[in-house]
Amino acid sequence: MATHKQISNICLAFILFFHFYTGTCEVQLNYYSKSCPNAEEIVKQQVIALYHKHGNTAVSWIRTLFHDCMVKSCDASILLESINGIISEKTSKQNMGMRNFKYINTIKDALEEACPMTVSCADIVALSARDGVVMLGGPHMEMKTGRKDSKESHLAEIDALLPNHNDSMTFVLSRFQSVGIDAEGTVALLGAHSVGRVHCVNLVDRLYPDVDPTLDPDYAEYLKRRCPHPEPNPRDVEYSRTDLITPMTLDNMYYKNLINNRGLLIVDQQLLSNPITSPYVKKMAADNDYFHEQFSKALLILSENNPINEDVGEVRKDCRFVNK
Repeated sequence: MATHKQISNICLAFILFFHFYTGTCEVQLNYYSKSCPNAEEIVKQQVIALYHKHGNTAVSWIRTLFHDCMVKSCDASILLESINGIISEKTSKQNMGMRNFKYINTIKDALEEACPMTVSCADIVALSARDGVVMLGGPHMEMKTGRKDSKESHLAEIDALLPNHNDSMTFVLSRFQSVGIDAEGTVALLGAHSVGRVHCVNLVDRLYPDVDPTLDPDYAEYLKRRCPHPEPNPRDVEYSRTDLITPMTLDNMYYKNLINNRGLLIVDQQLLSNPITSPYVKKMAADNDYFHEQFSKALLILSENNPINEDVGEVRKDCRFVNK
């Protein structure tokens, strides 16, 4: 009969094998404290500089984190270009309108100069989102690092894994739940829609041929001016701000707009009509600090979704391409 010690050793071996097999890694605070002590400060200063030159970069960093981490892993796969058999995730309709990827390379260049081949692009995505939140008036977060970069694209899995603007709230909640984010956190993360803009191609179904009855009539008229009838050809380049009152501030105005039937996307307005999420909408609309607290908690959970280790990943020299 096996002893307690032998059983423990067998269990430990199994756990280590499973960890190795899945290729997952444990992220931690201050991962670069020895290998690149100034890494997080370099990212922060680059984010600040880019924000003062191109304010919308701060919004892009948050969106990039979401689009990267919701699809399989926080592994910077979204940054890969189409080359050598890789088809970029940027080609997905779900990623239409994603922008400012070139400035990720600006941050990467600064890190490469200080600490060559040390800081992963996946960590740049995470840290730039953290610092972008602050530039938009949101809370500071202590974010873990140590992610590695994917060597492959996850394009084929995007449609099944990335929530879309017209998905049912049941599906949206289930997808967030699959990465460890509950209903409260889902409501908070969708509050990122308080900043940025939405292309008209994602709005016209709420305006034509008939106006969605859940839209405030005055708001619907404004949206029609921003987004004329798409026939004969939809014009993807036209857009509307997600929040007309504080469009570049990450605040609870988003939830106040929902209560006034001024949610821009179908998924936004569903937060108020769904009995599971509605109480959180009302609570966040009444308390900006509560929104920031829940947003921070949910974003950190999302940023730690299934990070990969060096056995299946790498630290890219150029965020656009797998190392040769």
